[in-house]
Amino acid sequence: MERLTMSIKEFSEATGCSRNLAFRLARRNELPVPTIFIGEKRMCVSLRAVLALLEGNGTKGSPGNG
Repeated sequence: MERLTMSIKEFSEATGCSRNLAFRLARRNELPVPTIFIGEKRMCVSLRAVLALLEGNGTKGSPGNG
C-alpha cells in the first residue's frame, strides 16, 4: 500500500517553505492544507491535498487560476 500522508518536514521540502514555519503553521492548523493530528505530537498532511495545492487546486484560500 502506498503512503497517503507526508510529514510536516516532507511538506516543507516539497513546498520550499522553511521547516520551522511549516511546523509553526501546522501546530496552529494554518497550513494551506488540513493538518492531521495523531496523538499529542504527531502531525502530518494528506499527500493528495499537497499535490492538489502544488497543482494550483489548493484547499484553503488558494489564489484563483482563471
